[in-house]
Amino acid sequence: MKSFKAFLLFLFISINFCKAQDTTLLLSPAMFGKTTGQIFIAAKDGWFFKEGNDTAWARKDIDVTGWKKMKPTELSAKLADKNGKVEGWFRIKIKLDESFKSIPLGLNIGSWAASDVYLDGQWLGSTGNTGSNGAPFKENRFSNGKPIQINLSPGKEYTIALHVVDYLSPFPPARLKSEEPGINGIIPLITLTEPKFISVREQQIIKENIYQAIWVAVCAVLSFLFWLLYTQNTKEKNLLMIALSVSFLTLNICCNIATSNDLGLSYVNYQLIFYGSAFFATLSFMIIPLILAYAFKGKVSIYLKIFLIGFFIVYFISSCLWLESIIITASTFMLYAVCIYYVISSWKNLRGAQWAIVAGLMLMLFSLVIFAINSDGTLKSSFALLYVTGIYLSFPLGLLVYVSFRFKEIMKEVRENAQQVLQLSEEKKEHALHQQEILQGEVNRQTAEIRATLDNLKSTQKQLIQSEKMASLGELTAGIAHEIQNPLNFVNNFSELSTELIDEMKQELSKANYEDANAIADDLKQNLEKINHHGKRAGDIVKGMLQHSRKSSGQKEPTDINALCDEYLRLTYQGLRAKDKEFNATMKTNFDENIGKINIIPQDIGRVLLNLYNNAFYAVLQKQKEAAEQGLPTFERLATLYEPTVSVSTKKSESHVLITVSDNGGGIPQNIANKIFQPFFTTKPTGSGTGLGLSLSYDIVKAHGGGIKVESKEGEGSEFIISIPQ
Repeated sequence: MKSFKAFLLFLFISINFCKAQDTTLLLSPAMFGKTTGQIFIAAKDGWFFKEGNDTAWARKDIDVTGWKKMKPTELSAKLADKNGKVEGWFRIKIKLDESFKSIPLGLNIGSWAASDVYLDGQWLGSTGNTGSNGAPFKENRFSNGKPIQINLSPGKEYTIALHVVDYLSPFPPARLKSEEPGINGIIPLITLTEPKFISVREQQIIKENIYQAIWVAVCAVLSFLFWLLYTQNTKEKNLLMIALSVSFLTLNICCNIATSNDLGLSYVNYQLIFYGSAFFATLSFMIIPLILAYAFKGKVSIYLKIFLIGFFIVYFISSCLWLESIIITASTFMLYAVCIYYVISSWKNLRGAQWAIVAGLMLMLFSLVIFAINSDGTLKSSFALLYVTGIYLSFPLGLLVYVSFRFKEIMKEVRENAQQVLQLSEEKKEHALHQQEILQGEVNRQTAEIRATLDNLKSTQKQLIQSEKMASLGELTAGIAHEIQNPLNFVNNFSELSTELIDEMKQELSKANYEDANAIADDLKQNLEKINHHGKRAGDIVKGMLQHSRKSSGQKEPTDINALCDEYLRLTYQGLRAKDKEFNATMKTNFDENIGKINIIPQDIGRVLLNLYNNAFYAVLQKQKEAAEQGLPTFERLATLYEPTVSVSTKKSESHVLITVSDNGGGIPQNIANKIFQPFFTTKPTGSGTGLGLSLSYDIVKAHGGGIKVESKEGEGSEFIISIPQ
């Protein structure tokens, strides 16, 4: 039993001892890539790795017991510490076979990780800065620098030591920066190069730059052209989709150029540009079904919109997070399946310009399939750039052909429609001429009727205005008649009394009673004086009536505005009293004695005052009647409920004279206050007014260079303010 345990222990030690032994990588010229000129030794077996840092590990002959077998390409985030840092040393022994002879070789480093390279313990060079020299860590940036030249002899064994320092990427998912695929999707880290490597690389760079310039130029010009066409015809949604698709493709190519050339980008900038490339590529791809839907079906279904949203989310996230390629492939396949569905479902209805889209799409798919089958995943093969050119440009060029043919079809349709419109226009023109003749006759007939109606309206308007003037004159005459009644009564009474006194005086004279006769003669003289006084008063009233009733001369003359306001107030009130002896109202005046005389046409301003007074007395009379209808006695109404009052005042301002006529009647509703100066507008019952009084008053005041306005609250009365320049 003990011997068996000893055998197992010996076997275990032997196995570990064998594991710890260096294995030498034998290299031959046949291992150089035909198109790359380098051997990717980072992916070869024979590497040993140990975490940590000790420059002694660079020496040629050290004990690697405890080191684990691991290739540089297997470096992963699992080895990172809590700070996200990975540091360690790789070692490998290589030997050249005899066929190498005297071929000069080089070591090329390509990774985001910082590294120090040693050959048999001698430092050859560094990429970035690992921090071994005391300087801060600095990541390596992809460059097209020359490889490190080394002299190796065939048949001799050499030890390559590689000190690597790397950090986790700040972008999801959690992985090392060196895990990012390098230019053209390869993680080279360290390669052995032959002399033609530099010339091959330079030729390839020149070739790529030429092709990339062609891709960008063609797509940019097409993008500009499509946008220009869209601005000229914004109703064509398909033009918008085409312009967007080619624009996004142009931006995607620009991003790819930025990440595939030696621009000295930092890892963060490189990654952001890569995300931009994925974003624009996703948008460009997902618009293709929209173009087909608009071009073939004329509309986009809700199901297609839902699918495209899902495609954008899956494809973009998968591209950014470097998820399994099967997810990207599956989503791409589904997108192409949708495109093929639109082509097949519309196959029988395809015509003209639509075939250009189908041809461009099929050529793009063909180029993509050929590239996937014949390419090694890089742009180094002879025909890879041609395949990529087909992928990038076939569909945009097909869209260009589609747009050109489509515009040709549109122009043809426009010409046909124009011809139809022209024919219809001629028919419409003949019909319009016939209708015009009919309409002209109808217009002539209606014009004659309108002219006759207008003449009748003018005649009626003159009659109404004259009627309004006569109504005003009637109101004035009634007031004058009522006013003249008092002096006439005095004249009649004193005349009768004088007659009786004469008879008495004759009797006294016959009796020779001269003293009594003289007394009677004195009384008779007084009566005659009173008759003379009241006769003159009546004469003044008649003179004033004649003055007011005569036709206005239209000439302004100095007038005592206070006397005019007072006289027309009394005459208006007396006129109303003549019509209704039961009507009583209080009249209040407040005249500014500093006004003096102003230049006005007294007859015209008298008509304005007469209209305002009439309206004011009418308003208080209506309110008085409403109070009477409530069943209250007149004396009680006057004492406790309502006292009809009309007030007039004058006031001198800097340049105008203000005449204010107010009442405590029912007021004017707010919704009609702005209409009362319109011709024929009246609030009085039918037959009680023409609606011209305030309109004429407004025109008269305006002709004097003044203005008239009203302030009223319903139920509280109204106030009219006349402004006349001095």
